[in-house]
Amino acid sequence: MLYKALLAFGLLSLLGEQPKTVTPFYSIAWPSMDTVISWQSPWLLSMNAPDPEAKDIVRNYLNILASQGFPVEEQGLWFQTGATAIAVHQPYRPVSSASLTKMATTLAALETWPITHRFETLFGHTGTLENGVINGDLVVQWTGDPYFVWEEAIVLGNALNQLGVQKVTGNLVILGEFSMNFEPDSYRSGELFIQAIDSGLWSNDAGYAYSQLSSETPQPSLTIEGEVTVSAPNSVTVSQWLIRHQSLPLVPLLKAMNIYSNNEMAEQFAVAAGGIDTVMAKAAERTGVPIAEIRLINGSGLGVDNRLSPRAVVAILLEIQRQLRTHNLSISDVMPVFGQDEGTLVFRELPNKAALKTGTLNTVSSLAGYFPTRDRGPVWFSIQNWGGDLELLRAQQDALLLALQQHWGQAPPPETFQPKVIMGEWPYQLGDSDRNTAL
Repeated sequence: MLYKALLAFGLLSLLGEQPKTVTPFYSIAWPSMDTVISWQSPWLLSMNAPDPEAKDIVRNYLNILASQGFPVEEQGLWFQTGATAIAVHQPYRPVSSASLTKMATTLAALETWPITHRFETLFGHTGTLENGVINGDLVVQWTGDPYFVWEEAIVLGNALNQLGVQKVTGNLVILGEFSMNFEPDSYRSGELFIQAIDSGLWSNDAGYAYSQLSSETPQPSLTIEGEVTVSAPNSVTVSQWLIRHQSLPLVPLLKAMNIYSNNEMAEQFAVAAGGIDTVMAKAAERTGVPIAEIRLINGSGLGVDNRLSPRAVVAILLEIQRQLRTHNLSISDVMPVFGQDEGTLVFRELPNKAALKTGTLNTVSSLAGYFPTRDRGPVWFSIQNWGGDLELLRAQQDALLLALQQHWGQAPPPETFQPKVIMGEWPYQLGDSDRNTAL
């Protein structure tokens, strides 16, 4: 498989076979040591070009892109092992990063909340609760849970049934804002919640979500006769709070966001962390990278005006790793791992057990993260491509990483990089009834 990938995308020349045509030579844009020192980063780098063969592999990758019509000046690269930059190209230029932006959002979230933080959603009622009927309204107070989806709502409906609630004569009243199924509109989210807690109203999507739960999970039956209304916080007198729902902890929430590159989750995190200006400021402060290399317009990466330099991307990844390491976790616990998590990595050919984040727009294909090697240990990198043929760019990215891994030798991840947060496995499952507490 590796041989076929390298043959298909022209990278056998990097391993000793010469291409039949001569491609233009583009020198690697090596930073000066003076520039690195003035960076004032905790990740000061040695720029000694210690691996000429690896440097040649990257240089030939750029030559191949040029021969295929991609403007080399629009491609950004940074490869680093330990405190050594192995090969870089346009390293300081902020270029469109697409969903690599979510790495800055991830770092801002880790800076904002403890890794054990859970977002709470309260459910209560006005009026009275008698004989299974709330003669009043069901009230929701949401505090920003970005992963409140069908499974969570279905099990929440069962929890209300277990408290004896079968019917609500009034409305579903949302205090402030509420989001379900990544829907930013509070009214629509309320409608989805009403549907989730009454199995007689289920759509195909709700039924599928239910099929993913334990076979012993009941189907909820709770009817709300009124409509969805939205009120200001503290504007409604709640007779009794019934249930406190807790989200998954912060780290698996970030993992879920990055596995599927969920734009709505990223936007919610960025807003809750203080807004995009705060996200940029935290990324610059924690990495030491100049703010000029971190130019973002939102937390998701939607839009070509979200720009990060390759140096900034890798510095952000290293800072995420540093913060997680103090909690016996790693970058593999907040990013998709190839061979374990599909998501945006499906149909790719990449180093096994590498932790990777993709980014895609109409003219942007990005890939960043780390991959394990025998000779160099974890290799940190960012590849930020601009061009029209996204499939070809992805294939070239895959072949480049496989060629570098073959050069340095395949190896399993170090023990400290073994993922401990595995989505879908206990305790990181959606619809866990233990996260609903009766009040």
